Amino acid sequence: MSTFAKRERLLLADLLETAGPDAPTLCEGWTTRDLAAHVVVRERRPDAAAGMLAKPLASRLDRVMEEYTAKPYDELIRLIRTGPPKFSPFRLKQLDEAANTVEFYVHAEDVRRAQPDWSPRELDPVFQDLLWSRLERTARLTGRHAPTGLVLRRPDGRTVVAHRGTPVVTATGEPSELLMFAYGRQDAAKVALEGDADAIASLHESRRLGL
Repeated sequence: MSTFAKRERLLLADLLETAGPDAPTLCEGWTTRDLAAHVVVRERRPDAAAGMLAKPLASRLDRVMEEYTAKPYDELIRLIRTGPPKFSPFRLKQLDEAANTVEFYVHAEDVRRAQPDWSPRELDPVFQDLLWSRLERTARLTGRHAPTGLVLRRPDGRTVVAHRGTPVVTATGEPSELLMFAYGRQDAAKVALEGDADAIASLHESRRLGL
């Protein structure tokens, strides 16, 4: 049975292939080539990927990223499609789902939403619920540096507090859109913001949301 992570992986690969290596993305300073290299390094080079979290290892990550960015673009796409190497823990379905579903969804949207003619995907309720469950677990982490209090609310009223503080801004939208907002893609997220006007402006312009 296909998993959500596998579906989003293949969609991301298709979007990257269609866009070509020099298209913009929502990741500041990254083209589609840079994004493709990031995905491959994260999955295939754990020795370097640790630099995404540990600053002392960042220089090694930079060197490995340069190496992979220089590879032929079609090779990067192939590596994304075929997935992690044989003995990678990412080969385990449960870990793949846990680690990659949101990763691949967000990066697929990074490619889609950087295009001027993009429109929101219609996502099934099961996937929206899955994204909400992931958002509930990570909201405090993604919102820890928010300049205001931040509450994320689904249209049905379910909420999660991403950051405690005042004044409070409430972002309302589907889980997929709230996820993009919480991961620092505020400009491309289809959410409604309620609260003090200055607080909304500060939150909307902040580059401190996300992991």
